[in-house]
Amino acid sequence: MVIHMLQLLEDTRKLSMFTAYNTNVDAIVYLKGEMIQKLIDEFGAEAVRRRMEEYPREIREPLDFVARLVHALKTGKPMAVPLVNEELQSWFDSHFNYDVERMGGQAGIIANLLANLGFRKVIIYTPHLAKRQAEMFVRKPNLFYPVVEDGKLVLRHPWEAYREGDPVKVNRIFEFRAGTTFKLGDERIVVPFSGRFIVSARFESIRIYTEEKLKPFLPEIGLMSDGAILSGYQGIKLRYSDGKDANHYLREAKKDILLLKREKDVKVHLEFASIQNRTLRKKVIYNLFPLVDSVGMDEAEIAYVLSALGYEKLAERIFTYNRIEDTVLGGKILIDEMNLELLQVHTIYYIMYIAHADNPLSEDELRESLELATTLAAARASLGEIRSQEDFRVGLSVPYNKRGEYVKLRFEEAKRRLRTKEYKLVIIPTRLVQNPVSTVGLGDTISAGAFTSYLAMLKRKEHPRG
Repeated sequence: MVIHMLQLLEDTRKLSMFTAYNTNVDAIVYLKGEMIQKLIDEFGAEAVRRRMEEYPREIREPLDFVARLVHALKTGKPMAVPLVNEELQSWFDSHFNYDVERMGGQAGIIANLLANLGFRKVIIYTPHLAKRQAEMFVRKPNLFYPVVEDGKLVLRHPWEAYREGDPVKVNRIFEFRAGTTFKLGDERIVVPFSGRFIVSARFESIRIYTEEKLKPFLPEIGLMSDGAILSGYQGIKLRYSDGKDANHYLREAKKDILLLKREKDVKVHLEFASIQNRTLRKKVIYNLFPLVDSVGMDEAEIAYVLSALGYEKLAERIFTYNRIEDTVLGGKILIDEMNLELLQVHTIYYIMYIAHADNPLSEDELRESLELATTLAAARASLGEIRSQEDFRVGLSVPYNKRGEYVKLRFEEAKRRLRTKEYKLVIIPTRLVQNPVSTVGLGDTISAGAFTSYLAMLKRKEHPRG
């Protein structure tokens, strides 16, 4: 199996990939008790307590942040709260020294991963490329950013293509540890669990689109690429102050996909992320899913999608019981209603492919693709980052999770109980790292590894050796 995996990785690295749209800077702070105390003292315990009771859903002023942070620390639950006031960025920068700054956003994480693995060509596009963002990209000669010069498409390295004055999206991540103590007035608080509090930037200036001058060159980019991985649509707002709305940006997104596919049928994968607003979620699903070939998501996201499509009871069952049988049923509905070629669902304990029975790859080949994906993610979890194709071998020594046999058993039961003749269904347990160096980007790594190895095997079918 090891030789098989290494050979598949070699074939996969021969691909050229296009990825867009969302990148950001993840600025990480490791919280200490005295830092939290200083924030409470700045605003006063009583004011913080009052604001905690109000439970602000967005961060519009510093007190909103402190109140939601203390609430997260008190419960020990990981949380993400949107920052909607762009002017507050300077307040955060003056109050915190960031311990780590790294690439964030699905498109950025995937571009760096594929470039480090040594793919033939990786073209990354993000509509905003400030210098601070450009410096987050790895300095590899196979990584390019598309620019238009003298009416022609030119590929530059991202660190040569940045634009002064472009906005930068910074997500601030406050990592907290169990046992951290501080006082809220007379109340002594001990953080019960380790976790993270994310202040996610949701500014009007950050949008998901392709610049008008680049749009006509998308067919050319499609010709250069074996596949495209698109993400970031969760960043679209329903309405903007300039009169534009989600419909405008989704119409443009549809045009982009059709332009990429105009000169050749380049396979497009959409990496889905949770969209809290049901109306927006529905718009993204109905507008974009029917145009792409492949979609990747986790089990919570499949429940969100099914809920938006009107399958409330099934969505509720997935949320409540998390049974493989319900996820398989939901996946069947999704590939039929949206006419997808491939659906990939990743969870902590298993990864699954659902395809129609006429998919050109066999179930064994689909299984091999998922094996590569979980091995890649295990290497990333073990090392924190994949810096070369040699790092892949680290993932091969990570064992499958302890629930592996149970997962296989439940999957076989589900296949017996559900009508599956018209489908190819494949599931594998994940390789699980006990003490990961980092968990950021593991879902993106699985999706990128699965989709690119799927493409590599399709190419093998089209051009068999010899």
